[in-house]
Amino acid sequence: MYYLTRMLGKPVLDAAGETVGTISDVAIATGEVFPRVTSLAFLGPDKTPFMLSWRKYVAEIDDEHVMLNSERAGLRFSYLQPDEILLHRDLLNKQIVDTQGMKVVRVNDLKLSESRNQLRLLGAEVGIRGILRGLAPWLERAAERIARVFGTGIPENLIAWNYMDLLDRDLSHVQLSVTHKRLHELHPADVADVLEQLSAAQRARVFEHLDNTQAALAVAELEDEYQADVIDDLGSQRASDILEMMDPDDAADVIGDLPYDKAEALLRLMGVEESGTIRRLLGYREKTAGGIMTPEVTTVTEEMSLEQVIAHLREEAEDTESIYYIYVVEGDMHLTGVISLRDLVISEPHTLVSDIVSRDVFNVGVEDDQEDVAELMSKYDLLAMPVVDETGKLLGIVTVDDALDVLEEESAEDLALATGASRSFETSDAWSWLGRKSGWVTVWAVLGVLASLLISRFTNTLESAIALVFFIPLVIRLAEEISSHSLAMLIEAGDPEDRPPFMRRLFVDVLVGIGLGLVSGLLAFGMLEALGEPLDTSVVVAGSVGGTVLATTAIGTLVPYLALKKDGSGWRAPSVLFSTGLAVIGLAVYLLLATYLKSTIRF
Repeated sequence: MYYLTRMLGKPVLDAAGETVGTISDVAIATGEVFPRVTSLAFLGPDKTPFMLSWRKYVAEIDDEHVMLNSERAGLRFSYLQPDEILLHRDLLNKQIVDTQGMKVVRVNDLKLSESRNQLRLLGAEVGIRGILRGLAPWLERAAERIARVFGTGIPENLIAWNYMDLLDRDLSHVQLSVTHKRLHELHPADVADVLEQLSAAQRARVFEHLDNTQAALAVAELEDEYQADVIDDLGSQRASDILEMMDPDDAADVIGDLPYDKAEALLRLMGVEESGTIRRLLGYREKTAGGIMTPEVTTVTEEMSLEQVIAHLREEAEDTESIYYIYVVEGDMHLTGVISLRDLVISEPHTLVSDIVSRDVFNVGVEDDQEDVAELMSKYDLLAMPVVDETGKLLGIVTVDDALDVLEEESAEDLALATGASRSFETSDAWSWLGRKSGWVTVWAVLGVLASLLISRFTNTLESAIALVFFIPLVIRLAEEISSHSLAMLIEAGDPEDRPPFMRRLFVDVLVGIGLGLVSGLLAFGMLEALGEPLDTSVVVAGSVGGTVLATTAIGTLVPYLALKKDGSGWRAPSVLFSTGLAVIGLAVYLLLATYLKSTIRF
């Protein structure tokens, strides 16, 4: 097996054993399931680029060099063909769409295999191993040894070529003739997952390859915070065409998040009927049944026969979002009952609607809270819930997909509140919030006093003690935030299979800790220097703060994972205990670092 990052820079030798250059890239032909390497690019004398046919001139390849079958004078150079791409230039460190995992990833390395005197591309390495290998091979080996100490490994995260799709280059310029799943062939929900991971410019490029129907379905599946941005970035005419093809309730949600001028311009470009429907929906308050309902509802009267009902359904099916139930109305759309599709199918065609109608129909008011509506639908296993006004007039229905979105949204809000991720609260809740936090204030105050006494005892000068105590709130606050972050990650990934690998998470958090530590240490140093503290005091405090931030970040990641590994049933330790313990550990590290640095640093 060969890796592109290890090949780059290796010498290229001719048949006489003389070095003619160093490898700069390799080209592949894209029209195969496992593309073969077709050309070798190398830098000759004075960094002059050359390209050779791999099949004609490469005799052998190993970990140290590439050997050619001809001497320098016999080499004939070639050019990149239309169906070829360069791995280093076009793929390495570029973003790709993993159309199997439905996500956007960055290519950290490329894996190749030698077969029948040909070198073929197996896939892209998108995991931590590729990053480490690209930095230095010894880093990858060291990380593997550390992982084995913890009884785990660093798996290779490889995406096969037939599940890759380029993003960083214009898709129209790269004709991928292999059996790739193009984005327009994916389910709209999968396309939405991919779009949410892209930059605005990349999303615009993807939309160029989707027709209006596919674009409308994808926009409807996007999270709320992306929908308005996507529509706002499109031209007015195309944006209005896409909104016109969306279900009215989805289109109204998008229009409601746009600036007023943009929204009005798009509504004026739409058809009169479609824009009128959306304007009516925009008149209802958010987070109510009216705010999430769709006005597209199938209705019949009691005098109709089931044969007439079926003919009516055939005519309206194309313009109706969903037909879960058929609602019976009289007069001015007054709701009187409901019939199910099951009853419609098993009954005789000549049967009248009045003979099979169910008068016991659940319904909600247009101003009812959306969460209450979703919970009622869940309780009674309903696929749709009719929405009526105060007179009983049928206005629309809330469909099961919208109810699920509401329950997911409310669950996310509850999780944010439970883990402390959300800090927003109403004024009326201020005293309640203060009461809940008062216990923590006491804990932090006690820990701060104990730490200051210990620091005063173990440091040699009063100035150092005062300077160190000044940054204790930073250490305590950091511990609380890290504990909330770690617990939230574990709660959100309740299934062990959904949790990110331990070594990957630890590596990422340590990198974050290094960055935070450097910033915190430099900030502390700058503040103390500005206050005129002695240089040795500034260095001691800065080193203590930076080191503590790094250690606390790593420990805050390590402890929950070790607990989960020990207890296969999941994390059960109270979050208060974890936060307090991490604060104590952080203060202990802070004290030990300060004591050590004070005793060793001399200016």
